[in-house]
Amino acid sequence: MNRFFAFVRKEFHHITRDWRTLIILIGMPVIQILLFGFAISNEIKDAKIAILDHARDEHSTALINKILSSDYFILDDYLNTNSEIETIFKKGKVKEVLIFENGFGEKLGKEKKSDIQIIVDATDPNTATMLLNYTQAIIADYQMSQNRLKKLPFTIHIQSEMFYNKELKGVYLFVPGLIAIILMLVSAMMTSISITKEKELGTMEILLATPMKPVIIIVAKVIPYLLLSFINAVIVLILGYFVFGVPIHGSLILLLLETVLFILTALSLGIFISTATSSQQVALMVSLMGLMLPTILLSGFLFPVENMPVLLQILSNIVPAKWFIIIIKGIMLKGVGISLIWKETLILMGFMAFFILLSIKKFKPRLA
Repeated sequence: MNRFFAFVRKEFHHITRDWRTLIILIGMPVIQILLFGFAISNEIKDAKIAILDHARDEHSTALINKILSSDYFILDDYLNTNSEIETIFKKGKVKEVLIFENGFGEKLGKEKKSDIQIIVDATDPNTATMLLNYTQAIIADYQMSQNRLKKLPFTIHIQSEMFYNKELKGVYLFVPGLIAIILMLVSAMMTSISITKEKELGTMEILLATPMKPVIIIVAKVIPYLLLSFINAVIVLILGYFVFGVPIHGSLILLLLETVLFILTALSLGIFISTATSSQQVALMVSLMGLMLPTILLSGFLFPVENMPVLLQILSNIVPAKWFIIIIKGIMLKGVGISLIWKETLILMGFMAFFILLSIKKFKPRLA
């Protein structure tokens, strides 16, 4: 029995000596419960909306104030013409536009009925449905509160329209996000594990001893993953278009170029992970914790970033997949051009350059 407890103590000492193992055993559950607890939310909070008020009367103003006084909506802009609606949707910030018809309050007083049109960005069908339901509930509550003391109650008719996804197909949401996850999985995770395996087996030192320059060796190792990732992305796009009917309204060439940019960004991240880790196991865990979970939870793929706590919204900005999903949704579903996604494109380029510089800095001491 004493020998048994001695072995148990030895195993505890072995675990506590390895700080990486402790981080995995203790840190992973903590990070997972925090991410899942805060990131996964079915509630709407601080959704940005725009308002086109043709009436600008007492009733339209009161209803707008009631909508904005809730915790669900934030006013992004007042519009002046109908032509501004699609433009503001393509910019990607506004999720809903409310349109009050001419003489809104006057019609409520004389004809006892008037119309409000609600247009929602349905690229995320779940969010679009909730936004519409929340807005309808607030309008219904306003109508009921105004009709309490009236002998002839008025009625507000709501006309709703879903932009970019009229049938509210969930596949419009999943195809862009799935491309980001697959590219991150193949490009970053597999690259980091592959290069770390060479280091772990000692074959990297043999390769570095050859006349080939280190940069050439690394490029030669990542080119197959670049091609495989690009092929995977094309396959998903083809299946999405022909099988599930996901449209590509924008430039196909721009879409493919942005895809290559994201692949290069993911590859540079995988190379950096390989330079910072010494074993395949550590590289795998870092990739899973540092890449896959943030890509799924903090990129806006499944859950709107706007609904998350401020800290997670800030952290989401350092997730490359967030910017790529904005780009690919904009090109595929909204038909936007480079003029509306140049900022996200520059951010991805910045990520790529940053990870390459970090990789070079950490790789040089190993060559000394």
